[in-house]
Amino acid sequence: MERLDELIQTTLTRHPLVDAVKLTGSRANESALSLSDWDFEVETSDFESLKEDLPELTASLAPLAQFWDPYSERANYILLLRGPVKVDLIFSDQPWQQAGPWQVNADTLPAIDRHFWDWTLWLAAKQQRGDEDLVSAELAKMHRMLLGPLGVEQSPATIRDAITCYLDKREEREGEFGLRLPRELGLQVVRRLRGEGFEI
Repeated sequence: MERLDELIQTTLTRHPLVDAVKLTGSRANESALSLSDWDFEVETSDFESLKEDLPELTASLAPLAQFWDPYSERANYILLLRGPVKVDLIFSDQPWQQAGPWQVNADTLPAIDRHFWDWTLWLAAKQQRGDEDLVSAELAKMHRMLLGPLGVEQSPATIRDAITCYLDKREEREGEFGLRLPRELGLQVVRRLRGEGFEI
């Protein structure tokens, strides 16, 4: 069976504008834990053109979600693969304009859902590593940028709290907008965290 890093590299280097793909971060230095994401530095001679082609280029990986990280300081394309497994395609030489808090409406709710579950999976990886100060700071940021705009009044104290209040407000907004969002990504994240010993 092909390793994930080899699969990502093979998938991306099919594109003529991809000059190099390099595994980096904890997966590269062998300090990764079970929930750690897979970070790849991607080099390209034409970022704007490649940016448009990434959804089609990565379609063979069958991602549960894919989107540009709205709060990164550098261009970072996120893939959530089945498992779920978080993959970050990082373009370090490409600055990124960070977005503000989410504006909640019928058009943005699906993207908010994808972002919430990605953020939650990432937070769980940091908690697994024991970085409690970062987790607390990020939960406060999540409230400012995502949960607060949805209508959550207080910042969550734990990842479990964040999930509980998110699900409650998501249901309210679905009713308000007449929507029913896909559930598979959220179900996989919750199942994975429970399997890792999180009380969710």
